[in-house]
Amino acid sequence: MCGIVGFTGQENAVPILLKGLYSLEYRGYDSAGIAAFTGNGLEVVKSRGRISNLEEKIHEEGGLSANCGIGHTRWATHGEPSDRNSHPHLGGASGKIAVVHNGIIENYLELRERLEAHGYVFRSETDTETVAHLVDYLHTGKHEDLAMTVLKAVGMLRGSYALGVVSMDDPHEIVAARRDNPLVIGLGEGENMIASDITAIISRTRKYIILDDGEVAIVRPDKVTVMNAFGDVVEKTVQEVNWDLSAAEKGGYEHFMIKEIMEQPQAVSNTIHPRIKDGKVVFEDKGLTDERLTKAKHIHIIGCGSALHAGMVGRSIIEKLCRVRCTAWVASEFRYENPIVEPDDLCIIISQSGETADTLAAMRQAKQAGAYAVAIVNVVSSTIAREADGVLYLWAGPEIAVATTKAYSAQLGALYLFAVKLASVRGTITAAQEKGYCDALYKIPEQIGQMLETKEQMQFIATRYANRASVFYLGRTLDYAAAMEASLKLKEVSYVHSEAYAAGELKHGTISLIEQGTLVVALATQPELYEKTISNIREVASRGAEVVLVTGEDFDGDTSCCSYVLRLPKVPEELSASLSIVPLQLLAYYIAVERSCDVDKPRNLAKSVTVE
Repeated sequence: MCGIVGFTGQENAVPILLKGLYSLEYRGYDSAGIAAFTGNGLEVVKSRGRISNLEEKIHEEGGLSANCGIGHTRWATHGEPSDRNSHPHLGGASGKIAVVHNGIIENYLELRERLEAHGYVFRSETDTETVAHLVDYLHTGKHEDLAMTVLKAVGMLRGSYALGVVSMDDPHEIVAARRDNPLVIGLGEGENMIASDITAIISRTRKYIILDDGEVAIVRPDKVTVMNAFGDVVEKTVQEVNWDLSAAEKGGYEHFMIKEIMEQPQAVSNTIHPRIKDGKVVFEDKGLTDERLTKAKHIHIIGCGSALHAGMVGRSIIEKLCRVRCTAWVASEFRYENPIVEPDDLCIIISQSGETADTLAAMRQAKQAGAYAVAIVNVVSSTIAREADGVLYLWAGPEIAVATTKAYSAQLGALYLFAVKLASVRGTITAAQEKGYCDALYKIPEQIGQMLETKEQMQFIATRYANRASVFYLGRTLDYAAAMEASLKLKEVSYVHSEAYAAGELKHGTISLIEQGTLVVALATQPELYEKTISNIREVASRGAEVVLVTGEDFDGDTSCCSYVLRLPKVPEELSASLSIVPLQLLAYYIAVERSCDVDKPRNLAKSVTVE
């Protein structure tokens, strides 16, 4: 979950590294540091806290000037956030090796014990310092051998890693390596970079290559050489970023989160519109053939967090339209539940980044059991996308805020398309029904835009309820899945205790939590359940709760017990989750703003969870 960046070229590397770290700060912000080759040798500056703290410290120390260096922003796993646990870590008594690392080294204690026996002194509690000392221990001292030394070192590591390694033997060279954590190489003119994410290189170059597991790259200003685990040189495909730098900037908004909320009509349009032609869902995506879709007798949907919540919506719709057994799984639970997965089962793997550790591991497990894996991802050529049998790209554009909004909405759009397509090829809906769903889907981006017009209303509601200690969300079936996502958004960015409950479970304990002034957000978008949900609303209101109701435009029940009522435009009930979530994203955002929270970088969270 940490972010790493490296630069080697002709310009001063330090401001480039800092800019890269700022663009990666969403991956972790417990501490940050830089190692750079200056006239005084290999200098390291690091600081607890945000990148701004590091930048200030560099300025206080008189600045740094170097043509090559590596940087790191940390999400702490081993060792508390502190200066001494910050990366980069130096190897050996002389400190000639510096390492930055994203991942977890599982056997670091074993390696640490062996290295201490050889006289190595550890100054931190991190697993990464073990890597630095190990490379120093194995290093021959010849700069041309650094990459081979790193290859030997990573062969002794258990766990996951993206590594950037430099040595004083060659102040123009960075060696990079990866296993189960993302790492890209940015290709410039007379300069090259390494980074955890494309966002860190886009200001310098649009061309990049992606390292695969087990590969090591030698990165110099004029050349990049990639080797496999056996030390053989491999040819890599050069790719090009297909979005503008402005897409990764705030564009006049106060926070990335509100910018990305407002971008949802375009993001969902990018997902849906190109795949609807003449009233039919048409997939031209890798691996999504009609034959393959008709074979599955059981569909497993796998995700974490918001991706899981999107999957829960998808599960309900797939079962309803396609009449095929479908299960939504928490990725980490799928890994350890020993689930029944049979050959020809279909697994839908959902991940914004395409790098989520538990989701990736679950996909590999499912494929090993013979399942066919279809990935719904946003990041092109991500690990999950590359390893899946089929891919449905979201094309939502970069998402910078830690709390996902537009990617979640695009995931819903992709799942709607998948459900309608699957129902069509399996013959469980007619051509006329497919056209009806396609017409409705085509309107979804516009209707999301209509829901964004609740912005001022949600801001006002937020001012009234920002001081509540707890907030509860209620819903049934699809509304319950949407309620879980809305609750997650609030707790992620505002730190308010928030829970979502199936409304039918209200009497089974939940209602004991309701007291005078408790905020309850109720979702009622399924017409056949209106009556039951309004009954639940009356129950909580009679006990002092203040209720915000999100419902369909045709709801004609008594809303006198509700403080606020938000109505959705007319939409098939199966698609309601795309509209009901929008005002609740806005509510979460504005409550966080009212509480002076760091909206884009909530405490203890990171955008891409690349460790278990």
